[in-house]
Amino acid sequence: MSTLTIGGTVHFGREGRGARKVIREGTVAPPAPGRIPRIARLMALAIHLDGLVQSGQVADYAELARLAHVTRARVSQVMSLLSLAPAIQEELLFLPRIESGRERIVLRGLLPIAAERNWSLQLRKWKSLRKTA
Repeated sequence: MSTLTIGGTVHFGREGRGARKVIREGTVAPPAPGRIPRIARLMALAIHLDGLVQSGQVADYAELARLAHVTRARVSQVMSLLSLAPAIQEELLFLPRIESGRERIVLRGLLPIAAERNWSLQLRKWKSLRKTA
């Protein structure tokens, strides 16, 4: 059995929870208020997972499901967002943050739109979904 030694410096700051954090020049500003809509995160996830499959890092959706500990059906649902027209995908990615309340656009409402292969029909259905949401 071999021994591994790692050297380095660790700094434990004195700032605790609730302490005032000083933002110094060149640091990242605090995030905007509210939360990113779940459907925007799912759209980004679908794009990322598709990149993994396309690059060969992951063999197929079944392997993605095993790695993520979800069903293949769930992976297929998320990946179906890639069938949406590019304009819809872009709108989903840049939806405004939700400051309070429930999400207005959910995956269940987008799945029938994604099943439509004609992008112009998708856009019409998307506009009607946005009006009701």
